[in-house]
Amino acid sequence: MKFKLNYCFAVLLLLACFNLQAQKKYVLVVHGGAGTILKSTMTPEKEAAYTAALTKALQRGYNAIKSGKTSLDAVEAAIHVLEDSPLFNAGKGAVFTHDGKNEMDAAIMDGKSLKAGAVAGVTVIRNPITAARAVMEKSEHVMMVSRGAEEFAKQCGVEIVDPKYFYTKERWDGLQEAIKEDSVKAVLDHGNKKSMKLGTINRDYKFGTVGAVALDKMGNLAAGTSTGGMTNKKYGRVGDSPIIGAGTYANNLTAGISCTGWGEFYIRSVVAYDVSAMMEYRNLSVADASKKALDKMEKLGGDGGLIALDKNGNVAMPFNTEGMYRGTVTEDGKIEVLIYK
Repeated sequence: MKFKLNYCFAVLLLLACFNLQAQKKYVLVVHGGAGTILKSTMTPEKEAAYTAALTKALQRGYNAIKSGKTSLDAVEAAIHVLEDSPLFNAGKGAVFTHDGKNEMDAAIMDGKSLKAGAVAGVTVIRNPITAARAVMEKSEHVMMVSRGAEEFAKQCGVEIVDPKYFYTKERWDGLQEAIKEDSVKAVLDHGNKKSMKLGTINRDYKFGTVGAVALDKMGNLAAGTSTGGMTNKKYGRVGDSPIIGAGTYANNLTAGISCTGWGEFYIRSVVAYDVSAMMEYRNLSVADASKKALDKMEKLGGDGGLIALDKNGNVAMPFNTEGMYRGTVTEDGKIEVLIYK
């Protein structure tokens, strides 16, 4: 009888160890935008370039965590890589507004203190995510915009560049195409002015917003998002990325979240906070809460995706588009990058 009990105990112990090993603990997750991303229209060279950029971002953030730095440091480091790449709609690869400018938004949030910082409509800051962190740590405010944000960033030692730095031919050509589509749409809608809404004739079908969520060795979460906004946007339009609770949110009690997609719908649905709220008040898992929040946004007519990392290292990366540039790294350094459904 004693032998049987010992045998059963040993089996249970082995099963428990197996389950612990099977449950991966993620420490960093990133995204590079969601939208109409099809393998059929992606060249092998471009796919390799996106994979390399996302891998580099994950490695940079992971190195920060491994060396004992904070989740804020990891998020900023990962997003720097993506902001410096012309592949994504953030920093160097930011899209153009209707007036031919690059206006960028970014936000970062600390899950431990619930402190947050954001900038919107900036045009000369190389890495807007760093400016957002400066707002959080070196001011009494949460959000600064346009020239005021730029002046503050400059005083804080954030790198300032000539607006020409952000020019890429692909994004410029994208603006010309969008303006052309707007002209055609305006003519078609000319007889039905009630259906026209200023500044929203055009919308992007590929979103290149970037984001990262990290969990450090101290158990603290942080989330950040950076974007160039919407191609051909008018009238100083600002999306969800710099709005705390809409496109970016972090809370040590629940999860860190960074969103990408059609910003107006994320703002109206308060998607990022909705994920956290359902986890806190309904005790849902990060996967279930993320899916439900995205479903509610989709019912309003929006699309896109999000990444979320909970306090236990569980990841969710749902999206309702054809693809989303995304990647994860576990606590042992294993990196995985995905693009398509």
